[in-house]
Amino acid sequence: MAEFCFLSMKKILFQIGFFVCVFNNYSHAQIISEEKETSWHHFKKIEFKMDGISAWYVKPKMAVAGNPWIWRAHFPGWHEQMDSILLERGFHVAYINTNNLFGHSSAMMVWDNFYEYLVEKKQFAPKVALEGVSRGGLYVYAWTKRNPSKVSCIYVEAPVCDFTSWPAGKRKGKGSANEWEKLLEVYGFTEEQALQYKDQPKDNLEALASFKVPVLHVIGLKDSIVPNEENTFVLVHNYTRHGGPATVIPMTKGTHELNGHHFPIENPESLADFVYNNSVPVKQPLKSNDFIHSYGNLDNVLYRIQSKQEVTVAFLGGSITNMNGWRNKVSQYLEELYPAIKFNFINAGIPSLGSVPHAFRLQTDVLDKGRIDLLFIESAVNDYANGTTETEQRRAIEGIIRHAHAFNPLMNMVMMAFVDEFKIADYKEGKTPLEVKVHDDIAKHYQLPFINLAEEVSKRIFNKEFNWEDDFKNLHPSPFGQAIYFNTIKTFLRKSFIGNTATEPVAKKTPSPLQKLNYVNGNYISIDKASAKKEFVINPLWKPADRAGTRAGFANVPMLTGEKPGASFDLVFNGTAIGIAIVAGPDAGIINYSIDGKEKQSVDLFTQWSKNLHLPWYILLDDGLKKGKHKLHLEIVGKHNERSKGNAVRVVNFLINK
Repeated sequence: MAEFCFLSMKKILFQIGFFVCVFNNYSHAQIISEEKETSWHHFKKIEFKMDGISAWYVKPKMAVAGNPWIWRAHFPGWHEQMDSILLERGFHVAYINTNNLFGHSSAMMVWDNFYEYLVEKKQFAPKVALEGVSRGGLYVYAWTKRNPSKVSCIYVEAPVCDFTSWPAGKRKGKGSANEWEKLLEVYGFTEEQALQYKDQPKDNLEALASFKVPVLHVIGLKDSIVPNEENTFVLVHNYTRHGGPATVIPMTKGTHELNGHHFPIENPESLADFVYNNSVPVKQPLKSNDFIHSYGNLDNVLYRIQSKQEVTVAFLGGSITNMNGWRNKVSQYLEELYPAIKFNFINAGIPSLGSVPHAFRLQTDVLDKGRIDLLFIESAVNDYANGTTETEQRRAIEGIIRHAHAFNPLMNMVMMAFVDEFKIADYKEGKTPLEVKVHDDIAKHYQLPFINLAEEVSKRIFNKEFNWEDDFKNLHPSPFGQAIYFNTIKTFLRKSFIGNTATEPVAKKTPSPLQKLNYVNGNYISIDKASAKKEFVINPLWKPADRAGTRAGFANVPMLTGEKPGASFDLVFNGTAIGIAIVAGPDAGIINYSIDGKEKQSVDLFTQWSKNLHLPWYILLDDGLKKGKHKLHLEIVGKHNERSKGNAVRVVNFLINK
């Protein structure tokens, strides 16, 4: 099957040009042609076009409750026995023609639209069984890896799992020079780039495996077109070592043709059983849209996209933002959805930091990078873990929004609340977690979209869709959890962009503040502004002398350091709030400080995470000051936390709300 469709070069180029034109429209509203009813093996076949692309589905005579379905990728007329059996048992069968795209992202965008149409408009089951023959494996695995929560099972025959095997034919496989040339054209690759491609079906299967999507590969043992050693056996090994359930069934009877790539299917009833048993009964998961609060929109970003302008997206958050996961998936999705747009992405996620640090580092870590068009903001997990008071949260988050809009009134923002075990416990008791309520209140006031992922994960757990211990696993989500986060953010992005238009950019009208003392002017003050230093020095490239870990950006940088009791310094500043950004490691000490000569206050700099890590820690010393000049005096005291090994104070920046 992989060697079919030998076309002249003229026809190849025509087809590629056609698909480029068609698939530039996949971000527009779905245009569905009039349906035409035909017959398929005595079943009703409904044919139509979606955005000019041929598509169809076949109806069973009596559908199973919930409308389970199987989706064929490529070669829809090949080995139809199993599909016929499933139709008899109450399944729908569906297909959309994205042929000759070899699983490219442009085909995946069309598949997204087709899936959404059948599920939302035709009430097909939310989880689909995927069926791929030969090169159909490229499509099936590409879409499933992007949408693991939407797939009940995968059935493939002699699947291509690595296009350097077929059509490239760079190892044992015979390959196809014509098809290889077409693939390079579709992907826009040189041959060298294609051979280095790192997201073949056989690659990056961790998230898919975490969803335990069952896969069944039917193969011929003498296939020299798509050799098993380079395709099925590699994929199944990679999948099972990550915990994914996989079965391989060799077909050994009958005549095997086309160098072993074509073979008769034995016992198709058992293969239909695999699909049926993994798809029925149809389960109805909660809908992602229920956790998206559309207080605002992304119309200004959409306007820039429609105007073919460059777009910069920034992600402001803690470790859940910084780690590989939802952020990378969002970036990839935007680039795939709008391949003609140049996107710039700024990762401003720093582990351990919540809303207060975000407010004071916004200028340096985000706004100083240039024009920001879209800003994702998250802090709910670290605000709880760090013990940030409600007042500080409200002042900080409101300050971030007002500061960002003052910098660029056209900036769109998205607020998110991630989950932890404490938020799940609150929802279980019928309470909205404090951090989530703060986010929601402020998002509503400033008319910003808010995605409540904390509520979503909690309620999906209560709905028995998955559990915390085995699936989500941690507040730093497993690949499973990252896919859950991304799926809802993707749902929001599709809701914001697909089928919408923006005629002109609209400057945000900033409402009156909820908190008059919000940190709208939050910023850093350099450590070289410290004066009257007594046994405090500026180390131009501080790094730890012990073996404790560090965070990126908080080692091998200038730091104001003091390690002896009695060491002190002063800082004269203008502002209503003052704080310190420090590195709190295994030897963190205790400070006394006073502002304008008032009563001394004490802060222990050793945190619950300091034992093995020099972590960034932001401490707000006072935020209720009158406007004008003030003086901070800080000194190291003689005692230290019983778990600490010393008295060290290491200041990276001063925090100021001017």
